[in-house]
Amino acid sequence: MAFSGTLTSLQQESHCPLCFDYFKDPVTIECGHNFCCDCLSACWKDLTDRFPCPVCRFNLASPNFIRNSQLSSLTQAVQQLVLRRSKRKQEEAQQAVCEPHQRALTLFCEQDLELLCAHCSFAPEHRRHNVSLVEEAAPEHRRRLESSVEPLRSKLEQVEKMIALQDTKTLELHKEAVARRKEIEAEFERVRQFLQGEQEATLRRMDEEEAEILAELNQHLTTISNYASGQNFLLKEVEGKGAVSCDVALLSSLKSIEDKRQTLGRPEPSTTMLPSTIELSGFQLKLPAQFSGLERIVQLFQVNLLFDPTSAHPQLEVSADRKSVTYLEERRRVGYSPNRFYLCLALLSQQFFYCGRHYWQVEVGAKPKWTLGACQGALPRNWRNEPDLYRGFWALGRCNSSYLVFGTQKARIVPQVRPNKVGVFLDYELGEISFYNVDDGSVLYTFHDRFTRNVWPYFYAGRDSEPLRLCPVSKRGT
Repeated sequence: MAFSGTLTSLQQESHCPLCFDYFKDPVTIECGHNFCCDCLSACWKDLTDRFPCPVCRFNLASPNFIRNSQLSSLTQAVQQLVLRRSKRKQEEAQQAVCEPHQRALTLFCEQDLELLCAHCSFAPEHRRHNVSLVEEAAPEHRRRLESSVEPLRSKLEQVEKMIALQDTKTLELHKEAVARRKEIEAEFERVRQFLQGEQEATLRRMDEEEAEILAELNQHLTTISNYASGQNFLLKEVEGKGAVSCDVALLSSLKSIEDKRQTLGRPEPSTTMLPSTIELSGFQLKLPAQFSGLERIVQLFQVNLLFDPTSAHPQLEVSADRKSVTYLEERRRVGYSPNRFYLCLALLSQQFFYCGRHYWQVEVGAKPKWTLGACQGALPRNWRNEPDLYRGFWALGRCNSSYLVFGTQKARIVPQVRPNKVGVFLDYELGEISFYNVDDGSVLYTFHDRFTRNVWPYFYAGRDSEPLRLCPVSKRGT
């Protein structure tokens, strides 16, 4: 082991640091490092004033070097030692013997890929195997190994391409995250500016209303104070005249007192009575529809849905443009379809989704009964649109005056504004289905689940003459 380590160290010292091969015509420069003469000349080619050492970067004033004959002899000796060692290992390998039988391993088992001696080849575990001479097996397996190099290299290249593609995707993800982060920051900045403006305007209106109420109160107070002062002066005069002992003087002063009383009069109730309650108007914050996120969803993810006539109940008639469906009193004669609803006045869209984000709008108008949503796969043919829990179904609907959500969850909701149009937003990867009131931009309800199959938009039309309509796709940016 010590000899092997020493020989390895000598091999390393006998290699040129530029070509990484054994020294050929070695030379030594001023800093003490050694190189092949041709390698060093090629490295210093086109240099005129400074000649740096390729290893330590020591700058030489001139391209002078000394030929190292001793290093050349040492390199040749190391090469001879390495060659002899390699030949010795080959001879030892060729002279390998079977340990149990101490015989030369001259045979090769093709099934077990093992070297065998003549005695081993007759053992029960190898008796039925294909055994050949080492001299015959080695060239064949060498060809097989050589022929497998290209497929392995091809696979390696494919893996490297996949790694490069993954790196590209990682970079794209980072860029997208940076862009989305900037968009979110800009959106929040717009919200902040809007809220700041709303705050300033609301506080300004409150200040103005407070000033108006305060001015009115001051006016009432001034009028009442003036009336009280007059009453006080009149009271003192009456008290003074009443104390006069002379009857004539008393009676002669009555007209003057009465005139003052009439002049003073009594102020109007509207100018002296304070309001029963003093309060500011009800100020509240109302965000515009664009801050609910609906406007951005419509612009980016809206899809042009069409009704599927082959799924419609026989009493539902789909329009020629497949954008409207109407209830019929009489049952139509229709062909069989595995997706058709026979017990429920419902139908599906032509499109289904297995990934991505998608948004569509439905005009429900004043229909007393309707249901909108999505289902995973086709619903059973005996489906009745009952407001109960059902796996793989997410819906929101109206039943007369009540609004319900049902499917994987069940709840009753109370919209602030009765929806005339309802938007449905599906995020397949996130596992969300959200329902929006298009009229005020509010979120009506959001389901959270996990999608594993195709998701179909679902529609229940009800038993009234008003049609259920798919809203046309709006233009981008409008």
